[in-house]
Amino acid sequence: MKYRSDRYGKQISQLGYGCMRFTRKGGSIDYEKAKKEIMRGIELGINYYDTAYIYPGSEECLGRILEEEHCRDKVYIATKLPQYIMRSAKSIDKTFNEELERLRTDYIDYYLMHMFTDYAEWENLKKLGIEEWIRSRKEEGSIRNIGFSYHGNTETFLKLLNAYDWDFCQIQYNYLDETSQAGRKGLEAAQQKGVPVIIMEPLRGGKLVDLPDKAREELKNSGTGYTPAELGLRWLWNQPGVTCVLSGMNSIGMVEENVRVASSADAGDFTPETFELVDRIKKIIREREKVGCTGCRYCMPCPKGVDIPAAFHSYNLMFLEKNNKRRVRLEYIQNVGMRSEPAFPSQCVGCGKCEAHCPQHLPIREKLKEADRALRPPHFRVGLAVARKILKRK
Repeated sequence: MKYRSDRYGKQISQLGYGCMRFTRKGGSIDYEKAKKEIMRGIELGINYYDTAYIYPGSEECLGRILEEEHCRDKVYIATKLPQYIMRSAKSIDKTFNEELERLRTDYIDYYLMHMFTDYAEWENLKKLGIEEWIRSRKEEGSIRNIGFSYHGNTETFLKLLNAYDWDFCQIQYNYLDETSQAGRKGLEAAQQKGVPVIIMEPLRGGKLVDLPDKAREELKNSGTGYTPAELGLRWLWNQPGVTCVLSGMNSIGMVEENVRVASSADAGDFTPETFELVDRIKKIIREREKVGCTGCRYCMPCPKGVDIPAAFHSYNLMFLEKNNKRRVRLEYIQNVGMRSEPAFPSQCVGCGKCEAHCPQHLPIREKLKEADRALRPPHFRVGLAVARKILKRK
């Protein structure tokens, strides 16, 4: 296993274990299977284990394994505060203490504010005294490093990155999401600040494993010997700003294969030919796209607050990930609709400013209407309206 340094010089395995997708059996986590997989990961050198308060049974499962196998001191635990439901300082304390109990530990190595999409969420936490709470918890040693996970646009990520003295952050990033969400710009900004970056969704929920036949043929004939998953992981580890890549592994074989790749991948490994290979594969994947948006963001900011690149990115994903349309819709509505100020295409007034700046000369106004119809069918709109009302009452 190869390791990369955190902000304070501690060595983190460049492959991390994502504990959201433990195999379930009869409605609960298959504990014995998860234990074998976790312990194999530890044996092979994985020392970063990521879970969250809202992952059903995950914290309890991980905590029990580490306690029963007497290996808490061999790993770093990362878990998350569900900041979107915190309404008081008391609720923050209660939730954190519950996580300590679930994980059977008295400290968390890497603690994140979970799923920021909007700067207003950080402002709300500040009103609850989160900065003093963090300082107190770090002084007593129950939190070793503080960070945040992120699902919004690049501009907001940069604002959050500079809003506090973060020890690390976590972003969705892969070669299909290179210019969406925090994106390469966000990754490199964090690197310049010396903030370690943890990567989630490195293979886009399996999309970069289940490649189109034409793309598989390109990879097979490339001479690299890489599998689709290996190409996606190596693309990430090629970048020095990437500290750790999370993988939701749920088989011994997957653990061993990912460790094999992680044990030989280094920053700067890619040749010009490998970059060209990735570009060709991306082009093949995107042949099924509905909108030829490159995510350059020249169309932004929209005078009415529409997040145009986010809408087109999700609209395209619906057709790239045909079996996961519901997931894409839910992810889009969560990321765009739960901000303090929603950024949906329906807010467009047709001014045309975006089209005047689009290098691809896309009919943005027309495509926004298409995207909105596809991403927000009537029942999704009703559900979102109810969710926002509930949050406003709290």
